[in-house]
Amino acid sequence: MLDRLFTDLNIATMDSARAAPYGAVENAAIGVAGGKITYVGPAKDAPAAKETTRCAGRWASPALIDCHTHLVFGGNRAGEFEMRRKGASYEEIAKAGGGIISTVSATRAASLENLVESGIARALMLKASGVATVEIKSGYGLTVGDEEKMLIAAGEIGRATGLRVRRTLLGLHALPPEYKDDRAGYVRLVAEEMIPAVKMRRLADAVDVFCEAIGFTPDETRIVFEAARKAGLRVKLHAEQLSNLNGAALAAEFGALSADHLEYIDEAGVAAMAKAGMVAVLLPGAFYALGETRKPPVGLFRKHSLAMAVATDLNPGTSPALSAPLMMNMAATLFGLTPEEALAGMTRNAAKALSLDGECGMIKEGLAADLAIWNIEHPSEIAYWIAHRGPQELLIAGKQQ
Repeated sequence: MLDRLFTDLNIATMDSARAAPYGAVENAAIGVAGGKITYVGPAKDAPAAKETTRCAGRWASPALIDCHTHLVFGGNRAGEFEMRRKGASYEEIAKAGGGIISTVSATRAASLENLVESGIARALMLKASGVATVEIKSGYGLTVGDEEKMLIAAGEIGRATGLRVRRTLLGLHALPPEYKDDRAGYVRLVAEEMIPAVKMRRLADAVDVFCEAIGFTPDETRIVFEAARKAGLRVKLHAEQLSNLNGAALAAEFGALSADHLEYIDEAGVAAMAKAGMVAVLLPGAFYALGETRKPPVGLFRKHSLAMAVATDLNPGTSPALSAPLMMNMAATLFGLTPEEALAGMTRNAAKALSLDGECGMIKEGLAADLAIWNIEHPSEIAYWIAHRGPQELLIAGKQQ
């Protein structure tokens, strides 16, 4: 017998094996047992359950997945936002002690408890918007101990909020001040000390790099990716956000899970990603906050059948975004995704970007019962309403949230 049956509802399964838009099943039911989905189909054929919830014709979707965040950090940079609005340049802000290094300083100064407490508040806002799974990157510590502290905090946030958390080491995020004259030394630190340390303590599921003219070169990226491969960790990449360094093609060479941002990627890079089975993660929050004008080439992604995910890129400097549906709306209005592509981008494709596509991201028998039940008349409304308030009900692994 099922633990729980949701009936009298319509389902946007997001299962690509179903021909209908959104993988929709109408007048349907979802059965849950042992934290997993055990029935998806017509309500009239549903098996018996210990508990039945009638949903009054509402729509169910997979719970949302935010596959790219920098959710753990000390302080904030609201002051910089105000300075930019008053006309200050990036250089002026940096000279005033701002920029990413200000977040590094605040994060290093923060205790583990401080990082967990502030991170929980942000995670709960994402959760209220429909998120059940979140990726959390490090990258504001830039020492072995401080990067470990961030990753430990990410795990604690998951335990405190009930969210499924995937952790990513982003050691090559920025050059710390103490290594300003020794780039090679810092790259060696990440490759030879940081990655082995987090692997030994099982603190990370993947390794990321900011490969950009203002970040790290493809050659430096390769050194860290080789170290990640040796440690048995998957890789992903911040790539082609501000210029085309062919980082996405490099990531494809290493079988990366995803390349993220991608405003400047060319067709050769898209083709390489598609051949490697990667995911293109689109981050409209950063595009919006930075006032960018060059959009990622969504038409090329479609041409090469490259899976597109959407994420908040939640961070204190360039995307202080706390609403997953708002990012779906931005992906549609700014980048031209359809509402169905936007929802797939925060469910099925986001799961693939985290190597969780065998666990969640669709409403399908055998997957985790991560469900969002929305008081809407059609699934397009999730992306249609600007900053939708979130689902009426959220389940993670079958547990009411």
